Parts: sequence; structure tokens; C-alpha cells
Amino acid sequence: MILALLSCSVGVVCPIYRWSYNGAGREPELPGCEISFHRIKPMKNRILMVVLSIASTAAAGCAGLDHHSSITEPTAAGNNSLLGSWTSSTLIPTPGTCTDFTWNVTEQTATSAKGSFTASCPGDLKFTGTAEGKMSSPIAIDWSAKGNATGPGLTSCAITLAGTATIGTDSIVVPYSGDTCLGKVNGIETLKKH
Repeated sequence: MILALLSCSVGVVCPIYRWSYNGAGREPELPGCEISFHRIKPMKNRILMVVLSIASTAAAGCAGLDHHSSITEPTAAGNNSLLGSWTSSTLIPTPGTCTDFTWNVTEQTATSAKGSFTASCPGDLKFTGTAEGKMSSPIAIDWSAKGNATGPGLTSCAITLAGTATIGTDSIVVPYSGDTCLGKVNGIETLKKH
């Protein structure tokens, strides 16, 4: 397809008609005007190029954008932060609760953690022992602590504590229950890393 443009003495270029030119035809003659011919490219190629450009842009924009994160659920790598000293402090303890937990985590695998443990329990008992836990989910650890305590008039008092702790982004919430030589204890302590 060829587009004939008419350029007259006024300097205006105007399309006058479309004309199929196969080389055998005769060029039109118009007095005082110059006719120039320009080939029109088929629209199919342009449409195809636009469609391919849009498709490749969309495909490039979508590739590899699958991302998942959660504020409440630490990753396995985040659980490596269990190593170190975790402590709680309670200003006013309630009767029947142990307070001032300190868990020094010195060993950790992908599914467990353990280390030394101290706490203060009713009857002015000072508990020292070990605590260990096994991961039951990405944010929960089934833990237990055992050891001995000393107190006024006592040289040794066996203590066991257990519960399922919840691991947060910067704390461990430890609900527990257990036995001391002076009776049962239970409560909830929140440990922070120090």
C-alpha cells in the first residue's frame, strides 16, 4: 500500500489518496504540485510488536515475586536467637508463683534448646538447675526445668517445672506448673533476652 502525499506551492502536505503501486502503473500528474510516495507498513506487525512488548513486560514483572513473612511467626533462623541469657522480673509476686526466671541457653539445635536455669519460688526458695525444651511448632517449645533449691532452714529442696512456652519476636512467654518440697506452684513469666 502506498500513500500519496500532495505538496503544493503553499507548502502544505496533504494525503490525497491511497494507491496500490506495483511498479507497472503510471504516476499521477498534477500541475504545480509535487507528489511523493511513502510506503505504509502493515498494521499487523505493529500490533504484534505492541502485544509482545506488553506480554514480556508483564512476564518480567511477575517472575520471582513470591514473598511470605509473618510478624508473629519467627523463622527457624530467628530461633537461633534463643542462645543467650533470658530473664524475667516480677515486682510483686503472687502467692504460689515462682518469679525472676533466668534461662541461660548454651546449646541449641533446630528442634531443641537447653541450659542453666534459676528462679525464686514461694518460701524464699532459690532454685538452681537446668531447663530444656523441644520445639513443638515454629513458635512453641515444650520445656521443663529441674533442680534443687535452698531456703531458710532447708539445705535441699527438689523442684520441677514444666509448660509450653510461646516464642515471640523479642520474648518468650512461659506458662508453667510444678512441684517444690513446699507445695505446688504455677504461673506465667515473660522472659526477655539480655
